[in-house]
Amino acid sequence: MELQGAPDLLGFHMPAEWELHSQCWMGWPERPDNWRDHAVHAQRVFAKVAIAISRFEPVTVCASSAQWANARSQLPKHIRVIEMSMNDSWFRDTGPTFIVRRNPSKSGNTEQKIAGIDWNFNSWGGIEEGCYKDWSLDLLVARKILETEKLPRFPQSLILEGGSIHVDGEGTCLTTEECLLNKNRNPQLTKNQIEDILKTYLGVRKIIWLPRGLYGDDDTNGHIDNMCCFVRPGVVLLSWTDDKTDCQYERSAEAHCILSSVTDAKDRKLEIIKLHIPDPLYMTKEEAAGVVQDNDAKPRLPCTRLAASYINFYIANGAIIAPQFGDEKWDKEAVRVLSVAFPNYEVVPIEDAREIVLGGGNIHCITQQQPAES
Repeated sequence: MELQGAPDLLGFHMPAEWELHSQCWMGWPERPDNWRDHAVHAQRVFAKVAIAISRFEPVTVCASSAQWANARSQLPKHIRVIEMSMNDSWFRDTGPTFIVRRNPSKSGNTEQKIAGIDWNFNSWGGIEEGCYKDWSLDLLVARKILETEKLPRFPQSLILEGGSIHVDGEGTCLTTEECLLNKNRNPQLTKNQIEDILKTYLGVRKIIWLPRGLYGDDDTNGHIDNMCCFVRPGVVLLSWTDDKTDCQYERSAEAHCILSSVTDAKDRKLEIIKLHIPDPLYMTKEEAAGVVQDNDAKPRLPCTRLAASYINFYIANGAIIAPQFGDEKWDKEAVRVLSVAFPNYEVVPIEDAREIVLGGGNIHCITQQQPAES
């Protein structure tokens, strides 16, 4: 069912990720031109992430008809596995952005408390600059999820991926100019026009723009979910490095300067918590050799710097599902910082998150939370 009208005028807004979830959605990786060794390693880690999340909230994993039996065999029975076609498994970006109406009586309609935004998608940049040339199946993922759950759908022609936005649930949205203002997304729209759409569909009042995302995050053109996120209203985590020779330092310092000078939608100064990135990680020759290098997907080349960031975690009901990269010093520090930032949450480290980074994202990128009705 499609809903007509502006979501914000109907009383909808995007809730913060720490608000209660009814479930988490994930896809199942398989394409051999993105996941090495026909995705066997990635599937093992996706299963590990799904199992970790399922301790705290229900999980639904979507797999293609060719992979359904394989996914079912690797996942415990309490995790729902359903058949769904897709081009790749980045459900943060291809799944719906769920929005809620906490006070439905204000709009005069008490029938529906949860809906979803079905953004447009072009494989992070289109034919020339995107990650793969055919994304026709991905265009249907959000609609299929919403129909499965019998939830209304707000279609939107704006090309936008879920990893490009973070909200605090109180009227503030974080994003990057590097992504949303990139000419390969919506060149016909101005910054003000994009802001207006975000405000209307997310129910926010203020957009905080960071110029750039994480260094090396070329696949997504600098998604915010590798760079900065809200911990709670008025508090953000920022990817950081103390190494001034690292290309990331300038980006982090630039973002810190902006975040220090702005206020949120409720006119609060932001508290900034620095979360140090791992030391630079690079794709090995062995890893690159395991990827089928064809003309349908972006090449995975040896010595490419990986977009590894501890910001790319998932907030489950009562838990932080956090990536680890095999960098003992910074892995431990990330768990410590996250434990302090989220004192009432259990921090659950995923040791093999490098396998997800090899495909171009991380734990937040492969998950999509569905909020609870109340």
